[in-house]
Amino acid sequence: MTKEKRGSEPELKLWDSPETTKKYTKNRKTGQLDLLWGEERPLFDDWDNRMEQKTARARDCQSYSDLPVRRSSATQSEPSIRRRAAVQYKAPARRRPVPPAANRKRSCRRRTRLQKELQSIAVYIAALLFLVLAAFAVWKFVSISKNQSTETGAISRITQILEQKKCEKPPMEEALLTPNPYSRPQDALSTVTQLYVHYTANPGTSARQNRDYFEGLAQTGLTSASAHFVIGYEGEIVQCIPLNEMAYAVIGENDHSISIECCYLDQDGKFTDATYQSLLKLLGWLMEEYNLDVSDVKRHYDAGGKLCPLYYAEHEDAWEQLKQDLSDYISGEKV
Repeated sequence: MTKEKRGSEPELKLWDSPETTKKYTKNRKTGQLDLLWGEERPLFDDWDNRMEQKTARARDCQSYSDLPVRRSSATQSEPSIRRRAAVQYKAPARRRPVPPAANRKRSCRRRTRLQKELQSIAVYIAALLFLVLAAFAVWKFVSISKNQSTETGAISRITQILEQKKCEKPPMEEALLTPNPYSRPQDALSTVTQLYVHYTANPGTSARQNRDYFEGLAQTGLTSASAHFVIGYEGEIVQCIPLNEMAYAVIGENDHSISIECCYLDQDGKFTDATYQSLLKLLGWLMEEYNLDVSDVKRHYDAGGKLCPLYYAEHEDAWEQLKQDLSDYISGEKV
């Protein structure tokens, strides 16, 4: 739509039908209305309100039929039909100013929307972190459980090995002496810190014979002597004194020690192989029972200088070899 010039007459518009719009303008020199073809839409929505404007601006037109119409060459001979005239006048469109309060509300809504979006993003990130931490915790728990099961299995295997290597009590005959003040005084043995090895000093005698010798001291009273165990030259073991009672074997050491007498055949006092093996088994079992070490195994010779056991008091290397064999037996190695 073209703007009107200042001082010019307002434009008049006329259309034959709602589909065709014809615009008229008045010529200042001739006073005639010139027909211009124009827009393809109705000019007014409310015809009644615009009728007065049409009448005022079409001063020379007394009726619709008096309006001059410029027709095309093809339709000039046709009779004119009734036309409707109208004046279209529109003020220039102006942008409506936005109030400051509306701007503030809009900014507030935008800020609220942004805050909500940020909160949603924060919630998503927190949920993702939670899932990652939960997965890590589950993985850590599973790995720790596997390690614990592995460690438990290793400990059980070690325990089984230790139990297999545990020194068992060797077979023995229990022939306790009759209580008497010379060989079995029945004094309590509260603690055991040492194990003493002796020899019988009677070559060729058996374990049972030496036990009977201790038993006969109750009638003869010749001396005070006894031992907790006697090992024969064939490897048999005879127990004479209970382990919770004291024996008369080593002067000054009887109240905290256990004594073992060993039989022999040769005059040099060397133990037979059967006696030697039974001695290792008995010492290993007693060491485990009282939580002792190889250094706690001693000769009668070490507590007063008596040549007992004779061979191992005269041959220091043989005694060291006996202690080495004892260590190997405890560790499970074959001796």
